[in-house]
Order: sequence, then structure tokens, then C-alpha cells
Amino acid sequence: MRNTTRKGFTLIELLIVVVIIGILAAIAIPKFANTKEKAYLASMKSDLRNMATVQEGYFSDFQVYTNGTAFNQGGTTASLSGFVPSAGVRVVAANTGGTGWSATSAHSATTRTCSIFIGVAAVGPATVEAEPKCN
Repeated sequence: MRNTTRKGFTLIELLIVVVIIGILAAIAIPKFANTKEKAYLASMKSDLRNMATVQEGYFSDFQVYTNGTAFNQGGTTASLSGFVPSAGVRVVAANTGGTGWSATSAHSATTRTCSIFIGVAAVGPATVEAEPKCN
């Protein structure tokens, strides 16, 4: 009788492990991409809520909303001092005669956009006043 001890793995065992790891990676990668997209949308919505807070503060002081302006990360204006969008986010605000305003935001890493409006007609994709919504 031969007394053999097995050391190491066979080629079949290694191939099975590699296939299992590949299947798990194929499942996980799309989930990770979806999570990044959700983070970009959350960032855009957060910037729109911050814009609303600054606009309402300005309205409280002057009884009129500020003029329409485009904001990039790091950009500031006199009318909305203190508002700085998140990295990669561009916010465009539009004033309609001081009685209301709307804003849209976009992120450089996604094609989706978000919007919000107060005191003006609905601006898609937002349908409820003062509630940011993304398409």
C-alpha cells in the first residue's frame, strides 16, 4: 500500500474557486455602480435644499428672491453669499421677478438632473413646491 499525502489543490478545485469569485464579482459590480449614482443624486438634492435655505434667508431680509445665477463648486456671488455647491455639482438658479425662483442641478459624473421650485410654475422633474426631485 502506498502512503500518499496530498499537498496543494488540484487544477479543477482552483478553477471552481475562480469561477465562484467571478460570479460574485459580476453580481457586486453593478450594485456598486448603482450606489455611486445614488450618492451623486443625494449630493445634488442636498445642494438644492441648501440653495432653498439661502434663498429663503435672503427673502426674509429683503422680501424678494435673488437673481438667477449659475454656481460651480468654489464659486460665490454677492446675492447668495455662503452657498457653495458640492464638488462636481453645477446649480443654475432662475428668478422670476422676485416672487419665486427655481433651480436645477447636474453632476459631472451623471447625466441625470434634479430641480426645485418655490413660488413659480413647476420645473421638471420637480412637481411639488420646495421638494427637490431628480429624473
